[in-house]
Amino acid sequence: MAKLLWQPSEDRIKGTNMYRFMTFINEKYNKDFDEYGSLYQWSIENISDFWGSMWKFAEIKTSKPYTQVVDDVTKMPGAKWFEGAHLNFAENLLRYRDDQVALIFKGEFQDSIKITYSELYDEVARVAKSLKEAGVQVGDRVAGFMPNMPETIIAMLAATSLGATWSSCSPDFGIKGVLDRFGQIKPKILFTANGYFFKGKSFDSLARVSDILKKITSIEHVVVVPYTEQNPDITQLPKAVDYREFKSTDKSPEIEFEQLPSDHPLYIMFTSGTTGLPKCMVQSAGGILVHHMKELMLHADLKREDTIFYFTTCGWMMWNWLTSSLSVGATLVLFDGNPFHPNPGALWKMAQDEKITIFGTSAGYIAALQNAGVKPGQEYDLIPLKAVLSTGSPLSVEGFEYIYNEVKEDLQLASISGGSDINGCFAGGNPMGPVYAGELQCRQLAMKVEAFDENGKPVINQQGELVCTAPSPSMPIYFWDDPEGEKYHAAYFDVYPNIWRHGDFIEVNDRGGVVIYGRSDATLNPGGVRIGTAEIYRLVEGMDEIEDSLVVGQSWKGDVRVILFVKMAEGCDLTDELKGRIKGILRKNASPRHVPAKIIETPDVPYTLNMKKVELAVKKVIEGQAVLNKDALGNPESLDFYQNLKELQED
Repeated sequence: MAKLLWQPSEDRIKGTNMYRFMTFINEKYNKDFDEYGSLYQWSIENISDFWGSMWKFAEIKTSKPYTQVVDDVTKMPGAKWFEGAHLNFAENLLRYRDDQVALIFKGEFQDSIKITYSELYDEVARVAKSLKEAGVQVGDRVAGFMPNMPETIIAMLAATSLGATWSSCSPDFGIKGVLDRFGQIKPKILFTANGYFFKGKSFDSLARVSDILKKITSIEHVVVVPYTEQNPDITQLPKAVDYREFKSTDKSPEIEFEQLPSDHPLYIMFTSGTTGLPKCMVQSAGGILVHHMKELMLHADLKREDTIFYFTTCGWMMWNWLTSSLSVGATLVLFDGNPFHPNPGALWKMAQDEKITIFGTSAGYIAALQNAGVKPGQEYDLIPLKAVLSTGSPLSVEGFEYIYNEVKEDLQLASISGGSDINGCFAGGNPMGPVYAGELQCRQLAMKVEAFDENGKPVINQQGELVCTAPSPSMPIYFWDDPEGEKYHAAYFDVYPNIWRHGDFIEVNDRGGVVIYGRSDATLNPGGVRIGTAEIYRLVEGMDEIEDSLVVGQSWKGDVRVILFVKMAEGCDLTDELKGRIKGILRKNASPRHVPAKIIETPDVPYTLNMKKVELAVKKVIEGQAVLNKDALGNPESLDFYQNLKELQED
């Protein structure tokens, strides 16, 4: 039985947006729901009613109302959402135009910069006018190769106000990674900063942009935002214009928000691209808007008075998700740089200084805090903090306990899980519900999520494949350059027709909680029994001697054997005694099948730029296969170690 870590008070429950929404549903449909489970069940049984109600509850601004919520709730892919509605995504994010702070930007070297909602509207209006004069039209692509700074959000809002489609990469992507993404979608305009900061050093972006321009001939203008230098030299960069000169000088321009169908392409998101050319997932304006507002308002309990932060780059979907917080009128904190610079408490000092109420990060960051011995609750004033969100990989039981022991006792810890594919979550937080160690609190409203066993049947209290058996508005409308829908179908629907197979290995328990066991394509199968990698990471990385680890299944003599790579903590050695202890811990606390056949020390563990371990790439390397698109990795050189390992050729 999982350990109960937190339970919201009755007053807190009744003060949530979720409670307000539940009351709204009760009144509208003559129901008497008084807890999340019954509301969730209604939402998956009445998907059209749910999304229509959410649209109204979120007060989505349209110039024409929809004629129907969804044409066919049994169709996936291809369900059409909110047909007849005309709206503009940027208009919904700029509905507030007052003197409340909209954006707070903190870089490694800078004091925080604040921009109000009225200033944000004015800045977007100027950039939008200039983009229009530059020839940007409905359906054009505008791309950002940018740090997580206000100008990135301004550029996105300006582009989407005109009906252009936005896509972005963070500036730490290598040339090939950028070309693999933007080269497919052929943007007309590219926004970039002249450079970025990381660990106290500045890095130039303009040389890479010059190389990008040689390969992507569709780019007509490069708008350069000064960041690491006040007046960067852009004379050697073709088609370049300084951001300050680019934006209109009109005194008070108004934005003419292009009114477009709900399914107009808003974002192009990319898969990580570690196993092939990144897939370009096209997502709709109406679908993303209503989905994000559901998650932010109901599951994150975001309100106008909140200050929300998520540690993310512009190459991760959490940037898009965070940006939608503008639709609620909250204050967004943007951070660019290394979260441990100049010290491991950097982000918590920022949380204290900016009075952050919702703090979002990754499971990897929480584990790194644990290993560094940081005690944010003792070292910083975190009184305003009401919620911590964690995603990117499964958060361990110890990670859960660390937050309550060392950050704050009275807060909602929401481990959330979804993907760039849906630009949101399948499972995550419920501000009305309890938090149990190691569990996501719930399947999210209207997400008909099940765990399927090997026979394709839903199971409770057993591990299985994460599937979604009904459509949702934020699922891609199509993949770029996939006219017959073959790539889209192959990505999610080839295993179970008409059912979304996400690629995670999960367990849904009888109280509605969810445990994630890692990627199902990285699931281990020793002796034909499926094992999630997260179970091994949780136990191994809880040991003081281990800084990080990676586990893969190696095909061996007609079966699969478990190989565990460990990165040692400073000053520690991988002795036979330690190997024995690791095996003993896994045997006792997991099962004999979790015990690795081999434990090998590694100098580094490969991660994507979004801080996800890449078991599949290592599995390919140790089995002699090529790894494509290493530019999707933050540390591609780490793969070199795994080639031709002598120990893996032996029994």
